[in-house]
Amino acid sequence: MAPLPNGVPPAKNRIAVMTSGGDSPGMNGCVRAVVRKSLAQGCESYCIYEGYEGLVRGGDLIKQMRWEDVRGLLSEGGTSIGTARCKAFTERPGRLKAAKNMIDKGINALIICGGDGSLTGADTFRGEWPGLLEELVSSGEITPEQRNEFQHLNIVGLVGSIDNDFADTDATIGCYSSLARICESVDSIDATASSHQRAFVIEVMGRHCGWLALMAGVSTGADFIFIPENPPAQNWEDQMCGIIKKHREFGKRKTIVIVAEGAIDSELKQISPTQVKDLLSNRLKLDTRITTLGHVQRGGTPCAYDRQLSTLQGVEAVMAVLDATPETPSKFIAIIENKIIRSPLIEAVALTQEVAKAIAAKDFKRAMDLRGPEFAEYYNAYMTTTSTALPDLYLPKEKHMNIAIIHIGAPAGGMNSATRAAVAYCLSRGHTPIAIHNGFAGLVRHHGDEPIGSVREVKWLDVEGWISRGGSEIGTNRDLPSKVGMGETADCFSQYKIDALFIIGGFEAFTALSELRKARPDYPAFRIPMMLLPATISNNVPGTEYSIGSDTCLNALISYCDAIKQSAAASRRRIFVVETQGGRSGYVATMAALGIGATAVYTPEEGISIQMLARDIQHLRESFAKDQGQNRAGKLILCNEHASDTYTTEVISNMIRTESKGRFESRFAIPGHVQQGGTPSPMDRVRAVRLAVKCIQQIEGYAGKSKEEIMEDPLSMAVIGIKGAHVKFGGMERLEQEETNWKDRRPKNESWIRYKSIVDTLSGRPKAEDCCEGCGRLNR
Repeated sequence: MAPLPNGVPPAKNRIAVMTSGGDSPGMNGCVRAVVRKSLAQGCESYCIYEGYEGLVRGGDLIKQMRWEDVRGLLSEGGTSIGTARCKAFTERPGRLKAAKNMIDKGINALIICGGDGSLTGADTFRGEWPGLLEELVSSGEITPEQRNEFQHLNIVGLVGSIDNDFADTDATIGCYSSLARICESVDSIDATASSHQRAFVIEVMGRHCGWLALMAGVSTGADFIFIPENPPAQNWEDQMCGIIKKHREFGKRKTIVIVAEGAIDSELKQISPTQVKDLLSNRLKLDTRITTLGHVQRGGTPCAYDRQLSTLQGVEAVMAVLDATPETPSKFIAIIENKIIRSPLIEAVALTQEVAKAIAAKDFKRAMDLRGPEFAEYYNAYMTTTSTALPDLYLPKEKHMNIAIIHIGAPAGGMNSATRAAVAYCLSRGHTPIAIHNGFAGLVRHHGDEPIGSVREVKWLDVEGWISRGGSEIGTNRDLPSKVGMGETADCFSQYKIDALFIIGGFEAFTALSELRKARPDYPAFRIPMMLLPATISNNVPGTEYSIGSDTCLNALISYCDAIKQSAAASRRRIFVVETQGGRSGYVATMAALGIGATAVYTPEEGISIQMLARDIQHLRESFAKDQGQNRAGKLILCNEHASDTYTTEVISNMIRTESKGRFESRFAIPGHVQQGGTPSPMDRVRAVRLAVKCIQQIEGYAGKSKEEIMEDPLSMAVIGIKGAHVKFGGMERLEQEETNWKDRRPKNESWIRYKSIVDTLSGRPKAEDCCEGCGRLNR
């Protein structure tokens, strides 16, 4: 690369990052990840302040970044480098100035976090790049040598949008934080609505996209929702009032209606919150209030998921830049289920814009299809779990089943949400939902008690308010069928004529299902379909990369760590060693470390050695010496409870304190059962609903089959799981034999393991090869 006009020596790659369009929680995580990953890869890193405005104006608005410049950004909402609308960039002269400014700084790659408009502008910029350079050469503003050096511009997009309105990705950066703000507000409103038997109409953001309204409806149990992609029928007033009236007749004390700001009827007429409020007040005589959440939805601290997503996508964006060739089309970084992927940018932008066109053309089926299958699944799950009076969904009587629901293991956020969804879906199809209280121990110990036994048929009103409740309303414990008696368990199944079993729980639930499978030849009562929905904060169930409850745990743990980090930062010279739960799986520790920017993380999979501790202590010495009292200097180390039998959290903290020789302090903290969380996170709620419905649908497929047919089907006993980009059922026998580490109670192959290296890279933690063997000292 030729010398630059400003005298800055050339580098192999100079990567700039900018945020554009509306701000969203998690954008700062993108900036941090891009800057630090770029530096770690030997590149120079730049931030462009104030979005495209900064790119056009140049000067001090394009700033080279150091490692320390992005410290502490993960926990901050909005975007610290600013964003602004820029009319100049929409015209060629503005883009010409932007190109000149980039060449002056030697920048040859641009990573943009924004919405579809921002990313469209980026791709246009790339397409015009050769012509812009020729024009700059002709005007004498750059030399032909510079044109040759910068003839290719790499563009990678990151989608930052609270609306989650971008095609070909399941989630955009910021959408789950926004959903959390909505759920917190509706949960609070829910209490006063129930107290006064009121109705509330909640307006949420979403001009052309109903994702926030839909997910808020699913995760709060709203009575009715309005979204632009699927407007209600022409008689929507009668439809809504009929459902709400029936809910009130069932005994429901409150009513929640959620309206997207872009809500319309089938004739494209706007449906306003005032219109809905007047209808509820005048026709149903309900005391009704309107709440418009406004920009509250956009602000606040990013949730755990958005911190992880922005970090992982930011790292992937840098790698996409480095892997790109001149022939590579512009990419954006997407997530499908649980898999980070690179997708063509311009095609996704075109599909995104097609949704608004389909709505304007009243082609609502196409609008729903363009949102993707997951959106439709959530919509159908909402419809079948909100109103149980849907005669069209009723199955023939011979296909009705007695479906038992049981919780096994420790409590996890979302257990009650899944139970509520399963009960509502069963009732909408004509099945009889049966709750087994207090696990297998309760089944065997109290099954004959009167007047209330442990096996009880469940009505809709019994579970209606469970969507936002943490813990387990029907009780849970770790007792296995083998402990309480296999024969006694089988007798109870026969006594209560149980046709299917829906299990919600963690590794104990997986073990229980394994025992029941192995007992099938001896006990005909177990020759029924049994589905397991993994629910555990440890996320250690074979067959899935995501367990219900793990997101709630991470949110609680990250909030705890944020508070501790604030204390550590205030003292300027302090480190906290925080002990996390998770059994013998390091998932919680690793993903929390991604979300808080931990200095190091210790997991059972890797273990702890004296050389590792010596290396990390030396790194801390150097880091604190370099900080010299700077702000945001608080540091955290996360240590899984079973990372080492010898080096406990307290021992590690004491070793650090001793080896610091008074130059900095060390404390340890154990959040304990705080990590089980209180109110389930929105992600755990919506995924619990979706996966619970799929489990009952899978069970329905065995209605009318003989016990022999059921026993021969390997998927009649299965675990539902998210594996990469898919939701799939895994047969128990195969999972037991091929994917289970029984000794350590976790899967053999844990998908999140690869993220640990990202934690180390972004914290600057030294690698083992940087250390003199045997001495524990860094080789500088």
